[in-house]
Amino acid sequence: MRSPTAEAVFAAWPGVETDSAGLAPDADTQVSIEQLEWAEIVFVMERAHKAKLTARFGARLKHKKIVCLDIPDRYAYMQPELIALLERKVGPLLRA
Repeated sequence: MRSPTAEAVFAAWPGVETDSAGLAPDADTQVSIEQLEWAEIVFVMERAHKAKLTARFGARLKHKKIVCLDIPDRYAYMQPELIALLERKVGPLLRA
C-alpha cells in the first residue's frame, strides 16, 4: 500500500503528476515502459525494486533518475506514519 499512498498524497501537490505501479505478478497495475518514460523521477520503495526494474528494463532506464526510499512494507494505505515518512523523503526532491 506504499505506492498507492504515495500516488494519492503527491497527486494533491500543485504541479505534481503521479502514477503508481508494481513489479509483483499480482500488482493491480504492472509497471510499463510507457510509465517509466513518462516519469521525470521514478521512486521505488526498496533496493530490490530498483534491481528488478534494472533487470527488466535495462538500458531504457540509463538516463532515468531512480530514487530508492528504503520504506519497508509494513504500512497500511494512507497510514499517517507512512504519509509523514513519504513527505519527509520525497517532498524535498519534488520541491527542488
